[in-house]
Parts: sequence; structure tokens; C-alpha cells
Amino acid sequence: MKESTRVIVALTAAIVLGTIIGALGSVPLTNAADALAPLGTLWVNAIRMTVIPLVISLLITGVASASDVKAIGRLGKRTLLVFVLLSGSVALIGIPLAAALFGILPRIVTERPVLPAGAAAAAGELSSGAPIQTLAGWLTSLVPTNPISAAANGAMLPLIVFTLLLAVAIARCPPESRKPLVDFFRALADAMLMLVRWVILLAPIGVFALLLPLAAHAAGAMVGGIGFYVAAYSAGCILIILLLYPVVAVFGMVPVRRFARAALPSQLIAFSSSSSIASLPALVEGAERGLELPAAITGFVLPLAVSTFKIAAPVSWTMGALFVGWFYDVPLHARELATVAIAAVFLSFGVPGIPRGAFIMLTPLFAAIGLPIEGIGILIAVDALPDLFATTLNVTGDLAAAALVARSEV
Repeated sequence: MKESTRVIVALTAAIVLGTIIGALGSVPLTNAADALAPLGTLWVNAIRMTVIPLVISLLITGVASASDVKAIGRLGKRTLLVFVLLSGSVALIGIPLAAALFGILPRIVTERPVLPAGAAAAAGELSSGAPIQTLAGWLTSLVPTNPISAAANGAMLPLIVFTLLLAVAIARCPPESRKPLVDFFRALADAMLMLVRWVILLAPIGVFALLLPLAAHAAGAMVGGIGFYVAAYSAGCILIILLLYPVVAVFGMVPVRRFARAALPSQLIAFSSSSSIASLPALVEGAERGLELPAAITGFVLPLAVSTFKIAAPVSWTMGALFVGWFYDVPLHARELATVAIAAVFLSFGVPGIPRGAFIMLTPLFAAIGLPIEGIGILIAVDALPDLFATTLNVTGDLAAAALVARSEV
């Protein structure tokens, strides 16, 4: 049985068994499912421990190996253009679709649900203690005062800025200095990918341990307005994922089946771990082995994509705003939805690399369109299931972007 097939079997078994446990309402079975969660966390941590050295080694080898440093600047411009075009296209499709879906909600759910558990506390944390990200603050955070600290804290974007500057500096060094450094980081990348392959062998166990408790606890949430929100959000993400396949086929000249095979391993890791960063090693494998993209492209585009490119933002931010608007009986019209669209395309690049970073970015947005800030607490409380689909969409978008950038370089 192929690795991806074994992971799919484990994922399906976890969802089915977890749903049964949730439906039975058995406390001992639920506790048994929860007891497996640390195994899943260990598996995700094992993948994530390779990410920082992999990002650094890929970026340095990709940039420092280039014969023309100016070509890196052109590659960066094309990459950012592809990111914006993909996000803008998703906004044009996703926002009218979300508005149409939530136009149905008042006709099928007449009573608003009670405030979900944990929503009030989450809203209180955001409104009282969390800093609001400003443009000036984001710009100054791009250059780290201590790259080691940025790596330790998982601040990916500042780390990438430092690594890119270091890579350009290495590229400008004399050949006798540049070659041993490039060879070292290339060997480090190969070692990290080998370590990831070992960890992936344990993927069925990790996926099962992660999803079983989630499915067991989620059964009771899929009712009423909250269930509609989760279903609409998930369906929107799936639709955009399916649309990316023909986009890559037409504009990236990659057959749908080939792209689907290359994307599947990273999609499975993303869905089970809810982490784009943890999917990076599988993305690199899929891009270089499955799609045969140049290492210079994958080493530059993919680390940048998993750190900054959130193609799911137009779907998730619009769905969240419409659901909170329905919950508090605050109608959103074309002007407010256009504000959400622009923010989702451009502000999502500045999402801070901390837990609930995207929700912090929503705080000024909700204030601008007249939604209660407390509504963000609702989205946090019910985010577990939708975030699985959003992360899977983000990872698929990362690989699609790499394929499109590679095609533009031909």
C-alpha cells in the first residue's frame, strides 16, 4: 500500500470512529480518544523541527547558486505577482459565492445559537491583551534584530528576509568562498528531506491520533447556524481547491492528474496537522519529484509561500464576517464585502506568525465594517474544523503558485 493510501485510510478511520464516539456520547471512549492526541502532537513536532533548517538551506542554495543575482529579483517580482493574482481571483469567486450561501441561512435557521464555549474568553484576550498589527509595526518587524531569536520563535517572515540577504551576500562572494557554503547548505537540505521521509513513515499513526479526538468532539457542533458556517466554509475551500487544478493545467501546463498526485501528500499533512509550515517538506518533495520543478524555483517560492501566502484568506475572512454579521444581526452589503476582499488579498501577507495571528488582523477590519469585535471570539471557538480545510487550500495554493512561477520562467 502506498504511503498516501495508508494515510487516507488512517484519516478516514479516524473521522468515522471519532464521529461514532461523538454520537454515542461515551465519556470513557472520548477520554480514550483524547489520550491519543499527544502522539499526533509528537508527529507534527517531528516534522516542524526540520522546517527552519530546511527553509534556510533551500533559500540559500536557490539564491546563492544563481548565476545572475538580478534574476532573483525578477523571480521575486513574478512570485509576488502570482500570489496577488491567485488571491484576487479567489476573492472574485469566493465573495459572491459566500454572500449567496449566507443569503440562504436566515431561511433555514431561524434561531441564533448560544455563544459557543470559549468565545467570550477568546474575544476578551483579543480586545484586552493582543496588540493590533499596524503597517509601520509590520514593516519594522521584517528585519530581525536577532535572526537566531526569530528562528527560535518561529517568526518565519523576518527569518526569510535575513536568509535572503545572507544568500545574496554569499552569491556575491568569490567562488572559493561561495562553493563550500552552497555545498554545505545543499547537503543540509538533503539531510532534512531524508529525516522527513522517515517521519512520514509514521504518518498514519500521527494522522489517526490527531483527527480522532477532533472528530469525537466536533460531532455536537455540526448543528444549526454553527454547522451551516462550518459546512459552507469547508465547501468553499474544497471548491477553490478543485478550481486550482484546471488553473495549473491551463496556465502552468501541468496535467491535472500529475498535479493532484504531487499535491496529495502535502494536502494530507496540512489537513491532519492544520499547519502550512509543517507541510513544507512534503511540498518540496511534491514540487521537485512529482512536478520536476527546478530547485531554484522551489527553494525560493515555497518557503516564501508557506510563510506569507494565504490563498484561503478571501474565503475564510468573508465567511467569518458574514457569519458574525448574521449572529449579531448586522447586515453586510457590497461596500463592506469589498472592504473584506481588499483586506483579504493584501493584508493577509502581513499576518503575524503567532497563534491566532489572522484573528488579530481581523480586529481592525471588523471595526471598519461595523461588526462587533467580540464576534472574532466566536470564530476562534469554532475554528478547529474549518481551519483544516483552509490550511489544505493554502498548501494547494502554495504548490500551484510554484508551478505557475516555474512556467513564467520558461
